[in-house]
Amino acid sequence: MDPLSSIAIASIVISGITTAIGVIAPSLGEGRAVAAALTSIAQQPDASSTISRTLFVGLAMIESSGIYCFVISMILIFANPFWNHFISG
Repeated sequence: MDPLSSIAIASIVISGITTAIGVIAPSLGEGRAVAAALTSIAQQPDASSTISRTLFVGLAMIESSGIYCFVISMILIFANPFWNHFISG
C-alpha cells in the first residue's frame, strides 16, 4: 500500500471517529439542558420566557462543539495538509 492510500484511509477513519465521538457529548448535553429547562418551566411558569431565551443561547453554545468536530472531519477528508506532503515527495 502506498503512503497516499494509507493517509487517505487514516483520514477517513479518523474523521468518522471524530464525528461520532464529537456528536455524542453535545447531544447528551442538549438533552440534559432541555430536561432541566422543562423542569424549571414546570416549577416557575412565570419565568418561562427568560428560561427559554437562556436555553436557546445554551443550546447554541453546546451545539458549537459538535459543529467544530464536523468541521475538523471535513478538513481531514477534503483539505488534508498531509496529502500535499506525500504527493510532492
